Amino acid sequence: MDRLILFRHGKAEPDSASGDDFDRRLEPRGVRESAAMGESLADLGMRPDLALVSAATRTRETWAAAEAVFPGAEVRFEKDLYLADAGSIRQAAERAGRGRGTVMVVGHNPGLQELAVDLLTEGKAPPALIARAARNFPPGAAAVFLIDNKGRPAFDGLFYPERGE
Repeated sequence: MDRLILFRHGKAEPDSASGDDFDRRLEPRGVRESAAMGESLADLGMRPDLALVSAATRTRETWAAAEAVFPGAEVRFEKDLYLADAGSIRQAAERAGRGRGTVMVVGHNPGLQELAVDLLTEGKAPPALIARAARNFPPGAAAVFLIDNKGRPAFDGLFYPERGE
């Protein structure tokens, strides 16, 4: 894997009709922001070869909103990514990313945020950037890292959704 994109699901409803967190859907704003983030990433040439998407409804809907700008990306819906911790997310991306260019993980906080902060720290990003990611990694945000041939990360972008209503 040459690049890792961590993409947090869009803004979701507070509760699902079933009462199960797994079933929470995106709010209309979340659909818009997810599509816009996908377009922004694609415009910058950050297109996944493989998308690992949590099987939860809100992450599947995030991918559905963004996938049109990522033609040819293979997608895998992974139940184990639902509320996974930072270490589990990283391991899943590393395993799946062998022999791939860009891997995108569409998942949840706190695991995605924790992994973003870990990779920023490991890659010796500026302290202000690490603090920003630690303070806030909102729905629809993305963090991008270049990964060298020894698995070491280097910061390649931190993107937050525009909050136009």
